[in-house]
Amino acid sequence: MATTKPRVVCCVGDIHGYITKLQNLWSNLETTITPSDFQTALIVFLGDYCDRGPDTKQVIDFLISLPSKYPNQSHVFLCGNHDLAFSAFLGVLPSPSDGSDFSDTWKEYEMNEERERWYKGEGYENMHLQGRRWAGRMTGFNHAKNTEYKGSIYDAGPTFESYGIPHGSADLMKAVPDEHKKFLADLVWVHEEDDVCIETKEGLRSCKLIAVHAGLEKRKGVEEQLKYLKAKDTRIPKVEALSGRKNVWNIPEELTKTPTIVISGHHGKVYIEEMRLIIDQGGGLENNPVAAVVLPSKKLVRDTDQLAMYFQILTYLFPEAAS
Repeated sequence: MATTKPRVVCCVGDIHGYITKLQNLWSNLETTITPSDFQTALIVFLGDYCDRGPDTKQVIDFLISLPSKYPNQSHVFLCGNHDLAFSAFLGVLPSPSDGSDFSDTWKEYEMNEERERWYKGEGYENMHLQGRRWAGRMTGFNHAKNTEYKGSIYDAGPTFESYGIPHGSADLMKAVPDEHKKFLADLVWVHEEDDVCIETKEGLRSCKLIAVHAGLEKRKGVEEQLKYLKAKDTRIPKVEALSGRKNVWNIPEELTKTPTIVISGHHGKVYIEEMRLIIDQGGGLENNPVAAVVLPSKKLVRDTDQLAMYFQILTYLFPEAAS
């Protein structure tokens, strides 16, 4: 009896405004994966398209273009914590479901307002906490990242500059094109996929996949978390599934009872275990590669891999091999 070949799923880690890295990674994915599989692949982008790197505007243009260039692929664009903050500044987040004001999200963290120099320009009065932090003014050395701050706690300066606007200016709200605002507004906070195959020690295994930027909180009910993530509950000042660290690293125990892959970016490293995958080799740092993982094989592909270059050389030297 013939068996159905499992669909290829590519999960792309944090891009952080580096268009050349994204283009090179995409070329390497096209070279690595057989053409028929690539054309019908599910491509999941794990979030954080903006900040740190210089080309946020071009990155979003590239991502917006994919569905028309690759109509037989499926594309999922997850929201990262940086994207949520960018969206909050632009005013494209959904309003809180209970009718409360975005300013209510400030209360829990207002002791940090002066230190992080939150945005206080046009439109701040009813802006979500993360929008104010994103466009705030932070200078000095970020010891956690071992780099200088680029404008704010989020390193949002380069995003402003990619649209031709100085950091912290309300003019960005008008400078960002409507199609970019729509892209940001449409980002999902979580994506679930049934019947994704993954190679394990016991062989090929069919699993459920949950993709979320940082991970699911280990000590909270999964259904409760999925509910607020699907609803994009903007009453929450800090969404742990998008911005948490240690508390979202491990899979919640209840997901170990049925085979479920949890895949994320966000953490500035690559971690590939049986059912927990973290794909963020770049971390938004200039000298680090942007990576993706290909399922079922769990093969890691980076923008720095020389695959596409070698393929072009081989095609030039041996054109009959490419035909």
